[in-house]
Amino acid sequence: MNRTRLLFSILILFLLVYACDTKKRSTKTRFISPEAGSVIRSGNPLLLKLQVSDSQMPVDSIVYSIEGATVSAMHTTDSVILDTDNFAFGNKTLSARVDKDGKETVAHSNIVIVPQPPKYYSYRVINEYPHDPTAFTQGLEYHDGFLYESTGQYEGKSTLRRTNLETGEVLKKIHLGKQYFGEGLTIVGDRLIQLTWMEKTGFVYNLETFEKIAEFPYGQNKEGWGICFDGERLIVSDGTSRLYFLNPETYEEEYTVEVYNHQGPQKSLNELEYINGKVYANVYQEDIIVIINPVTGAIEGEINLLGIYPGKDDIPYDNELNGIAYDRNNDRLFVTGKNWSKLFEIELVAR
Repeated sequence: MNRTRLLFSILILFLLVYACDTKKRSTKTRFISPEAGSVIRSGNPLLLKLQVSDSQMPVDSIVYSIEGATVSAMHTTDSVILDTDNFAFGNKTLSARVDKDGKETVAHSNIVIVPQPPKYYSYRVINEYPHDPTAFTQGLEYHDGFLYESTGQYEGKSTLRRTNLETGEVLKKIHLGKQYFGEGLTIVGDRLIQLTWMEKTGFVYNLETFEKIAEFPYGQNKEGWGICFDGERLIVSDGTSRLYFLNPETYEEEYTVEVYNHQGPQKSLNELEYINGKVYANVYQEDIIVIINPVTGAIEGEINLLGIYPGKDDIPYDNELNGIAYDRNNDRLFVTGKNWSKLFEIELVAR
């Protein structure tokens, strides 16, 4: 009986110590809001609220910071509401420095700022045109009545070509070396600029003759996927959520922009086209084109092209939607895919 009482007393003592420790930890200075890892949509209010240890005693000051920059300083534990309209997208570290009774404590949290949900679109097919079903489409451009296309694959299968839109006839074609895998393509003046996949090399050609006039190495981006031209800079994708902005004369990277949708980073950005101030990007292995604000990185629109090419089911792999071209003079939007036998002129339909 004595042994039982001893064990019971030890258990009670343990529970009391645990309860005191839990109470001590529960009164530690910490963020009540936002919870760590919270996703906050730009434009929505951000509530900052603390639980402060020894809450019976007044605080001398609380200084809230985001990414090290002070956003609020006060002398009470009242909550703070911040406007997030001008917050850049991405992960943000929050801290609260509390001065109280001559002592300083710091609490931390973190959030992810994302844009509002995009506008959603479906499509209407306006015209269908023949497309070479052996073309592993990686880049597509429309210029002065012709289509220009970059195709991929190794062993000399990668090409640069000019084709007749109406008939699909290949009017001019050159092959890349066996060691190169052709990727994105864009036009700058009288130059064609073509990327390669993992070779970290870009090629520059004469638009008319296809004579190679220059080569350039990549910088930070690990691979070459898509490329377009906004009139001032080349914009390049590498299959991540990042867009790289290059000088069109020196081909040097000047800055990058992270692309976000309303849930987080938008990965797998592929073939690109610049249309009326926005970047249109294929999402790799999805029948989706996203419309990106190149200044903020926000995805402002999403085009669902599911079902546009029923022939996809006849190809077990390497048949992704990939290829966007725009006729600026006539406001025509064209799309195709890898090894597709058709190219489509489409019109966006708001959903």
